[in-house]
Amino acid sequence: MPASNSPEEQSNQIRGYKATLSNPNVSEEAKQNAQKMLDQLDGAGMPDDEGGKDPSRVAGGLKAAINNPSVNEEGKQAAQEKLDNM
Repeated sequence: MPASNSPEEQSNQIRGYKATLSNPNVSEEAKQNAQKMLDQLDGAGMPDDEGGKDPSRVAGGLKAAINNPSVNEEGKQAAQEKLDNM
Protein backbone atom coordinates (compact mmCIF):
# COMPACT_ATOMS: atom_id res chain seq x y z
CA MET A 1 0.00 0.00 0.00
CA PRO A 2 1.50 3.39 -0.93
CA ALA A 3 2.43 5.63 1.97
CA SER A 4 0.83 8.60 0.18
CA ASN A 5 -2.70 7.42 0.99
CA SER A 6 -4.57 9.83 3.22
CA PRO A 7 -6.12 8.50 6.43
CA GLU A 8 -9.53 8.71 4.76
CA GLU A 9 -8.35 6.59 1.81
CA GLN A 10 -6.82 4.07 4.21
CA SER A 11 -10.08 3.86 6.18
CA ASN A 12 -11.98 3.29 2.93
CA GLN A 13 -9.60 0.47 2.00
CA ILE A 14 -10.06 -1.15 5.40
CA ARG A 15 -13.85 -0.94 5.05
CA GLY A 16 -13.61 -2.51 1.61
CA TYR A 17 -11.54 -5.43 2.88
CA LYS A 18 -13.96 -5.97 5.77
CA ALA A 19 -16.89 -5.93 3.35
CA THR A 20 -15.12 -8.54 1.24
CA LEU A 21 -14.76 -10.80 4.26
CA SER A 22 -18.45 -10.63 5.10
CA ASN A 23 -19.77 -10.99 1.53
CA PRO A 24 -21.05 -14.54 0.88
CA ASN A 25 -20.63 -14.07 -2.89
CA VAL A 26 -16.85 -13.60 -2.66
CA SER A 27 -14.48 -16.53 -3.25
CA GLU A 28 -12.40 -17.98 -0.43
CA GLU A 29 -9.26 -16.89 -2.25
CA ALA A 30 -10.44 -13.27 -2.30
CA LYS A 31 -11.37 -13.49 1.38
CA GLN A 32 -7.93 -14.83 2.24
CA ASN A 33 -6.33 -11.99 0.29
CA ALA A 34 -8.52 -9.41 2.06
CA GLN A 35 -7.61 -10.88 5.46
CA LYS A 36 -3.92 -10.78 4.52
CA MET A 37 -4.22 -7.11 3.57
CA LEU A 38 -6.04 -6.29 6.82
CA ASP A 39 -3.33 -8.05 8.80
CA GLN A 40 -0.67 -6.02 6.98
CA LEU A 41 -2.54 -2.78 7.59
CA ASP A 42 -2.95 -3.61 11.27
CA GLY A 43 0.75 -4.31 11.59
CA ALA A 44 1.60 -1.03 9.86
CA GLY A 45 0.06 1.02 12.65
CA MET A 46 -3.13 1.79 10.81
CA PRO A 47 -5.89 3.38 12.82
CA ASP A 48 -8.49 0.95 14.04
CA ASP A 49 -12.20 1.66 14.07
CA GLU A 50 -11.97 3.58 17.32
CA GLY A 51 -8.67 5.41 16.83
CA GLY A 52 -9.42 6.55 13.31
CA LYS A 53 -12.40 8.71 14.25
CA ASP A 54 -12.27 12.46 13.92
CA PRO A 55 -12.35 13.89 17.48
CA SER A 56 -14.54 16.83 16.48
CA ARG A 57 -17.15 14.45 15.06
CA VAL A 58 -17.03 12.29 18.17
CA ALA A 59 -17.54 15.38 20.32
CA GLY A 60 -20.46 16.43 18.12
CA GLY A 61 -22.07 13.02 18.54
CA LEU A 62 -21.65 13.16 22.29
CA LYS A 63 -23.19 16.64 22.42
CA ALA A 64 -26.09 15.40 20.31
CA ALA A 65 -26.65 12.50 22.71
CA ILE A 66 -26.64 14.87 25.68
CA ASN A 67 -29.37 17.01 24.10
CA ASN A 68 -31.44 14.14 22.64
CA PRO A 69 -34.72 13.67 24.55
CA SER A 70 -34.75 9.98 23.58
CA VAL A 71 -31.54 9.28 25.50
CA ASN A 72 -32.01 8.33 29.15
CA GLU A 73 -30.28 10.21 31.97
CA GLU A 74 -27.70 7.47 32.44
CA GLY A 75 -26.72 7.70 28.77
CA LYS A 76 -26.56 11.49 28.92
CA GLN A 77 -24.28 11.32 31.96
CA ALA A 78 -22.00 8.80 30.25
CA ALA A 79 -21.81 11.01 27.16
CA GLN A 80 -21.01 14.05 29.29
CA GLU A 81 -18.21 12.16 31.08
CA LYS A 82 -16.68 11.08 27.76
CA LEU A 83 -16.94 14.64 26.46
CA ASP A 84 -15.27 15.99 29.62
CA ASN A 85 -12.42 13.49 29.21
CA MET A 86 -11.68 14.53 25.64
